[in-house]
Amino acid sequence: MSVWPPPTTAAAGWYHDPSGSLRYFDGQRWAPLPIEPPGGLPGAVDRRELPSLPLRAAVIGLVVILASLVSARAVVGALVGTDVPFAVYVAVLIGVGYGPALLYSVWAVRRWGSGSVLDDLGLRPVWSDLGWGVVLWMTAVFAQLVTVVILLVLAVPTGSNVEGIDIAAMGRTYVIALLVSAVIAAPVVEELLFRGVILPGFLGSMPTVVAIALQGVLFGAVHLDPELGSGNLGLVVVLSVVGVVLGAGTWLLRRLLPAVVAHAIFNGVVLAIVLSGLLDDLEAYAV
Repeated sequence: MSVWPPPTTAAAGWYHDPSGSLRYFDGQRWAPLPIEPPGGLPGAVDRRELPSLPLRAAVIGLVVILASLVSARAVVGALVGTDVPFAVYVAVLIGVGYGPALLYSVWAVRRWGSGSVLDDLGLRPVWSDLGWGVVLWMTAVFAQLVTVVILLVLAVPTGSNVEGIDIAAMGRTYVIALLVSAVIAAPVVEELLFRGVILPGFLGSMPTVVAIALQGVLFGAVHLDPELGSGNLGLVVVLSVVGVVLGAGTWLLRRLLPAVVAHAIFNGVVLAIVLSGLLDDLEAYAV
C-alpha cells in the first residue's frame, strides 16, 4: 500500500499577496484583510511593480510632449518684444510646456493603472528615496562625464542647453522663475511622463533593455534646441545617457520618486554653477 506524501505549501508568515499588499498567510489561505504586522516587517522591501501600461499610452505621451514643446516655442515667439511682465511670461510658458504633459501623465496612470498614481509609481515619500536619489544623481553625473569625454575624443559637435543664460541681465523674478521651472516643474513632469508613463508603456511591448534605452533616447531628443544646430548631436547623446540612467534606476527600484530627486539635484547643481559664474568654460547641461 502506497503512502502519499503530505501536501506542501508555503510556511505561515507575512508575504506580498498577488495584488502587492503585505498580508499574513497561515499556510493554507490569506488573512481576510491586508494588514501589516505591528511595527512593520523588519527588512521587508516593497517590490511592487511599475504599472503595466499599453504601448499606446507611451505613444500618446510622446505626441503630447511634442505638441506642448511646439506650442511653448510658439508662445515664446509671440511674447518676445512685448511688454508682458516676465513673471507672466514664464508662468504661461511653464503652463503650456508642462501642463498638458502633467495632466496626461496623471490621467494615463489612473486610466491603465490601479487608480492611485502615488501607489503605482512609488511617489509616497520614504526616507530612502533621498539616499537613492543622490545615488542616481551621482551615477548620472559620472555617466555624463564619461560620455562628454568620448564625444570630445571623437570630435562630435556638442552644445549646451544653458549657455544662453545671461546672468548680468537677470532680475530676481527671472532667477526665481528659472529655478521653479528647472528644479521643480521639469523634474516632476518629465519624470512622470518618461519614467512614469512612457517607460511602463514600452516595458509591456519590448525587452527591458530596449525599453530603457529607447525612453532615454527619446528623453534626450525632446531637449533639442534649434539654435544649437549641429551642437544638438552631442547634446542629445549626453542627455540620452542621463535619461537611460534615470530609467534604469526607476526600473530597478520600482519607484519614481528617487528619479525625481536625482533630476532636481542635477538641474539645481547645473543652475548653481551657471548662476555663480564658476567654471564658465565648462559645458553644462540641464535636463
